[in-house]
Amino acid sequence: MTADAHIPLPTRVHAFGDDALGDHDAIALAALVRDGAVSPGELAAAAAARAQQVEQLAAVAYPSYTKPLLAAQRTGALHGVPTFVKDNTDVAGMPTNQGTAAFRALPARAHSGYTRQFLSTGMTVLGKSAMPEFGFNASNEPPHGPPTRNPWHTGFSVGGSSGGAAALVAAGVVPIAHGNDGGGSIRIPAACAGLVGLKPSRGRHVVSGLARTLPIDIISEGVLTRTVRDTAAYVAAAERYWRNPALRPIGHVEGPTTRRMRIALVLDNIAGPLAAGPTRDAVEKVARTLESGGHSVEVVPLPFDVAIENAFLHYWGLLAAAITTTGKLLDRRFDARRVDDLTVGLRGLFLRRALHAPLTLYRLRAAATTYERALGPYDAVLLPALGHTTPELGYLSPTVPFDELIDRLRAYVCFTPINNITGTPAITVPAGLTAAGLPVGVQFAATRGNERTLLELAYLVESEQPFPRLDRFPDKLG
Repeated sequence: MTADAHIPLPTRVHAFGDDALGDHDAIALAALVRDGAVSPGELAAAAAARAQQVEQLAAVAYPSYTKPLLAAQRTGALHGVPTFVKDNTDVAGMPTNQGTAAFRALPARAHSGYTRQFLSTGMTVLGKSAMPEFGFNASNEPPHGPPTRNPWHTGFSVGGSSGGAAALVAAGVVPIAHGNDGGGSIRIPAACAGLVGLKPSRGRHVVSGLARTLPIDIISEGVLTRTVRDTAAYVAAAERYWRNPALRPIGHVEGPTTRRMRIALVLDNIAGPLAAGPTRDAVEKVARTLESGGHSVEVVPLPFDVAIENAFLHYWGLLAAAITTTGKLLDRRFDARRVDDLTVGLRGLFLRRALHAPLTLYRLRAAATTYERALGPYDAVLLPALGHTTPELGYLSPTVPFDELIDRLRAYVCFTPINNITGTPAITVPAGLTAAGLPVGVQFAATRGNERTLLELAYLVESEQPFPRLDRFPDKLG
């Protein structure tokens, strides 16, 4: 324990300031680079200094500030914009530690396929962002190190598993950061940190790493940003590198649509009605915004029951069992005895019901048809991002007894996994703050291939309900 371990952390932490980054988003910074007003090196140096300024957030898994990975080409739409890549994705020359203490990885020899697509946008990589072990938890709270703190309130979770990315973007270190989403791992931290987080359709981006080996690919790659236009610009830039011909192209979405849409409103989760409070208030407020914009909003039930929730949990157990069994394929020094209690519990949950694996896979695969039948007639679905507001650190720690932790995760992450199961897109956008000053997010979802609609709706919400910004609030909560 360090000498200053008992010094209280500031309530709010950010690094916005009068440097080369200013308060610009990624599009604005890329424009400055193109105009010659600032260089990629200057932006990288400013972002590195900001990262060091907010080290107490524990958002960086591996810093590469002295040797940032600069884009080889100047043609990318986001050339020169500093960023971080999540610690489960290979970047040549940087270790990929998967958020675990079970091994310490050597630097990757080559970029993953998706990393090459990500880098085609021209961004500068300053290192790896922190995550929970193998991305299993909805909060970055590793038992082997400090938790990633929410810059809006350092005593609270910033979500997971792309929590490090969320903390870095919300705190102003970088305007955009890589994340991936296997059960809400982009959308959850986006909701906790007041950011935009798009989970694309299955197959929208280059598939690499673990996703290629999954019986059902539940993982989507993407980014977390402070503005809708940054997310839209990234999607368009990535699509120019490679586009799946089986999916409708997205293109560059630059604002809300003028067409009137039919929106399904989901307020209840599998366990029952969503309780009154900030989360429900935020969804209902956005619904009124949509109606005032001329869209039709209809309340509909979620077309799934607890069987799909149990199947998804069993599938995560299968992944935990696979990783702990074949971990030496990740790294020859992998030591299964050092994985955290959540991974151990998920593995045990799967093994107790291993004979049910075929039924689990059948239910997960059949969910796409159920989703399309119930929600396909609508242009989009509006629903909560989370079951409740972000909890204090410790509430979702992997040191919490397994059964208790799973019950807490079921109540918290009750809306996001459906789109991973069905392969459909969803986006989280900020929808206000709680009385304590913590962000609340809402979620839009659509049928497979309809990301464009989601971005158009996100633009509408942003224009009617400007997103809260951390640098525009007092450093301390009242």
